[in-house]
Amino acid sequence: MQAIVSPDNLRLAFWKAAKGKGGKADCRVFRENLEANLEDLRADLLSGEVTVGDYHYFKIHDPKERTICAASFRERVLHHALMNVCEPVLERAAVFDSYACRKGKGREAAIQRAWGFARSHAWCLKMDVRKYFDSIDHSILLGLLMRKFKDPDVLELFHRILVSYEAAPGRGLPIGNLTSQHFANFYLAGLDRFVKEELRCLAYVRYMDDSVAWGDGPGELKVLASRVQGFLADERKLELKAGMAINRTAHGMDFLGYRIFPSTVRLARRSKVRFARKFRRYEQAYLRGQWTELHLQQRMQALLAFIMPADSWAYRRRVLERFACLPRDEDARLGVPCARRRQGVVAQGLEPGDPGRQLEQQRQELPGHEPQQRLAGQQEQQQRVPVRPPPSSIPRGGTDPAAILSGGGSPPPANTASPPGASSPASGGIENSGRAVA
Repeated sequence: MQAIVSPDNLRLAFWKAAKGKGGKADCRVFRENLEANLEDLRADLLSGEVTVGDYHYFKIHDPKERTICAASFRERVLHHALMNVCEPVLERAAVFDSYACRKGKGREAAIQRAWGFARSHAWCLKMDVRKYFDSIDHSILLGLLMRKFKDPDVLELFHRILVSYEAAPGRGLPIGNLTSQHFANFYLAGLDRFVKEELRCLAYVRYMDDSVAWGDGPGELKVLASRVQGFLADERKLELKAGMAINRTAHGMDFLGYRIFPSTVRLARRSKVRFARKFRRYEQAYLRGQWTELHLQQRMQALLAFIMPADSWAYRRRVLERFACLPRDEDARLGVPCARRRQGVVAQGLEPGDPGRQLEQQRQELPGHEPQQRLAGQQEQQQRVPVRPPPSSIPRGGTDPAAILSGGGSPPPANTASPPGASSPASGGIENSGRAVA
């Protein structure tokens, strides 16, 4: 607790909580009297009377309905201060192939790891826990935390945070809190070690409650699924969804919004529908004047970041071409101002073009019957060692090669033609002059 309430840790917690939220009213109010607010939070933590559970509830439908619990800014500072000290302890309980809420891991790393296993195994098993966050048992989670932490003040703070939210009596974690993410990931750390160490399934990846195992046949995966289901029921009071499936990796497997094949990673069907729906909704918000161009670009950048790890270039182009311009009648129905109609998506600039093609279009193309010459402003390339020109290309009776070498004499006529690839008359004069001097 002394490490949690240290002034440096509390200032670091405020900086993390305020990152990206400097324009919020609650963040500005807390920052106006920063030192006093941090000192009040420190005093409440030391006395054991800190207030938790000040949540703002709202629902989202992305893709299914979820209840989000947004804590107050002061409580978010508390969560960051707690995890600054406790996260390294929870990290030591995790295995390598756990990818949620961990530094250096994440969704893209989980996809790449799963793709690697799909290329080397013929069968896969997809498992998902039913209503995971709402089913986490408070007493079991607190017992697991007591094995890692011995400070009674810290354990009491854990207990106060857990009982501040209940989806059912003694169950549930609030979705949206930093502590909930780390607690939920830690809750299944024992399952990871059970699969890896006791069941000896090394081809295994988990991202929060979504887990995948690979094997060389359906029989061994059926046994593994039965053992996992028994462990969750006995040790964590959880159950798997009925949609648990065993399939060949060549047929593809849905994982974290992607469909993983041994040869490629594509977007899942649901992810494609969500991308197209959001794309069109963002464009309509811009055309109505509700969003600025900068706001549109920021939202489009976040939208495109999700589908970039997949092989989705052709799909992105189809969506851009489909919704690049709205019909005039649809513009009128949406109430789009006349000045904004038929402009299309400004976010097309976010799609990378072909730089080689753009440079090729900027070059001045010469007629096919003319030899390629150096363009204006282009640096002269270094010539190779000159070769001896044919006798017909050496001017007769006009120029002394020795005079050309020494800088005197007159240059060769401008209309003297040279075959492509041959050296210029000047270089030929230099070579002949060397032989003449010798």
